[in-house]
Amino acid sequence: MKRKMTNTNTYDYDLPKEFIASKPVYPASKAKLLVYHRSNQQVTHTTFEHIVDSIPQNTSIILNDTKVIKARIFGQKSTGGKVELLLNKPFGQNQFLCYIRGKVHIDTKIYFEKDLSCKVLNLFEDGSRVVQFFQDDKIIDFVQLIEILNTIGHLPLPPYINREDTQEDNQDYQTLFAKNYGAVAAPTASLHFTKELLEKIKNSFETSTLTLHVGAGTFKPIEVENILEHPMHSESFTIPAKTLDIIDSNKKILAVGTTVTRTIEYYYKTKLSSGEADIFLHPLNKPQRVDYLLTNFHFPKSTLIMLVASFIGVEKTLELYELAKKNNYRFYSYGDGMLII
Repeated sequence: MKRKMTNTNTYDYDLPKEFIASKPVYPASKAKLLVYHRSNQQVTHTTFEHIVDSIPQNTSIILNDTKVIKARIFGQKSTGGKVELLLNKPFGQNQFLCYIRGKVHIDTKIYFEKDLSCKVLNLFEDGSRVVQFFQDDKIIDFVQLIEILNTIGHLPLPPYINREDTQEDNQDYQTLFAKNYGAVAAPTASLHFTKELLEKIKNSFETSTLTLHVGAGTFKPIEVENILEHPMHSESFTIPAKTLDIIDSNKKILAVGTTVTRTIEYYYKTKLSSGEADIFLHPLNKPQRVDYLLTNFHFPKSTLIMLVASFIGVEKTLELYELAKKNNYRFYSYGDGMLII
């Protein structure tokens, strides 16, 4: 019986905790890679170090060069109450959207290390807050804030990793080509590249980059029964001229990750090369420009697994996920990956 593609529960599957990767494989290119060939429905099991052998010739590969912020900081209110703040993204002139664990109201002041403080300016119904940051009582901008967060902040590991960040995560949870600060989650399909593998890929294929700053919304669960009613989060993006030329050409494109896919498809739909992308890809809204996808294994009932299903259908997606479990693949951010060609 055909599953109902608009029903959130259609995208559910069971995943015992032991399949969730809490740390990456070392070296990263030793991670497992499931290759799915759509033309003949063949499945190949390999590792990332051999990915070049599976990518069709004359493919252009596009990567996300966003850089993860140490966006998690701990402070306290003037009353002494402890607070945890997760920076999400800039929100207007020297204001920032964030999530705060701890009761706050408008005008609440929170104090952190390094004479950093913030004032709550607005509260939104979705749980997000607008704040303004100060150091020594002077308003600071995004660049100044990043410098301070690099000293006192923690990498915002996904909640399902279920441990505190370590020194190793500062390298493991950042791509080799991370350049532009702004993400609160890594574009995880890119975490599998070692310097040697990346050099091999660049020697074999045309590669380019774009920037999409992954926001906290990527972990937001779908809370409605009909996926078409889900309020999709938006994320800041920029596509440079070289990458635009590739997207506007007739070249075959491999998107490294769901973030690259969404950015390309948003541009293809709107012709906007920067701004806020809020496209929601699923089997009823399929990609129009991206040909191939490299991605990790995603959370049940998430917009990410729905994006995978937009390429190969929900039945095949869940079938491959079950096959991955049978072959002891590791799931989620630090886990193994899948290449759809």
